[in-house]
Amino acid sequence: MSTEENTNQEEIVQQETVAATESVAATAAETASAESGFLASFLSLKESNPKVFFGAIGGVILLLIIILSSGGDGNKPALSGPVLKNLAIGQQYTLKSANAYDANATVRLVSTPGAIAAYDDTEEADRNGACQHLPQGTLVSVLEFADAYGKPKSYSKVRVEDGSCKGNEGWALSIDIQ
Repeated sequence: MSTEENTNQEEIVQQETVAATESVAATAAETASAESGFLASFLSLKESNPKVFFGAIGGVILLLIIILSSGGDGNKPALSGPVLKNLAIGQQYTLKSANAYDANATVRLVSTPGAIAAYDDTEEADRNGACQHLPQGTLVSVLEFADAYGKPKSYSKVRVEDGSCKGNEGWALSIDIQ
């Protein structure tokens, strides 16, 4: 190849590069003007037809609310909590507070079923009364049951089988007997 042909080819490549650069710049300018044109026309809609303008904004917001609130997994696992055991009269069980994670929590025994809900033990004397609060793990025997709030065997009458309160009887929530 001659020097003249190489020079011609370099000029052609330079011209093509300049043309491509100008084309990209023109496309970018058209896109920017189209975006500003859309925004300008949307904002002019506010002046010319405010019902359509605010309706469109409300529609977008409503669509976002629907999208955000409708997600999620329908297969959520069921919450597992304390389960009422199938207790039997005459059997021995241990006391365990179903609603406490503290190992030092006690289980309340009362003289009549249902008195647990009405009991206020804010006084120190009530907390330390004779055989009213038994530590978890105390061995008890079930003597009888009482229904409450439409649920059978909600309360159990128990006799304490060990410790300093041995032989005492009282009512406890059946869910606290394991």
